[in-house]
Amino acid sequence: MKYTEEHEWLRVEGDVVVVGITEHAAEQLGDVVFVELPEVEAQVVKGDEVCVIESVKAASDILAPVDGEIVEVNDVLSDNPGLVNEDPQGDAWFFKMKLDDLRVLEDFMTEDEYKEFLG
Repeated sequence: MKYTEEHEWLRVEGDVVVVGITEHAAEQLGDVVFVELPEVEAQVVKGDEVCVIESVKAASDILAPVDGEIVEVNDVLSDNPGLVNEDPQGDAWFFKMKLDDLRVLEDFMTEDEYKEFLG
């Protein structure tokens, strides 16, 4: 897995990248009560707001970590947003993206680098 400074994780599955938030981000948010997912087939550019997460503490945006097309969303989160707190780096992924070039993932942090980033 790769990690962003915005506390997102990226996991390659074949020719798509699965995107979610890290355990650290889920802890900072507190209890998640609502998740707004992107539209499938949406074309996004790195930095675009893709998802909105609302918790008892605040609302946060999930930004597109790379350019690509949203090919699948995790509809389970619409009915069970608390899954983000229960399993942020597993079953609570947000969306899957198809990228033009998977090599862009080389720019992101490894797990060890992310842990160092957190301090």
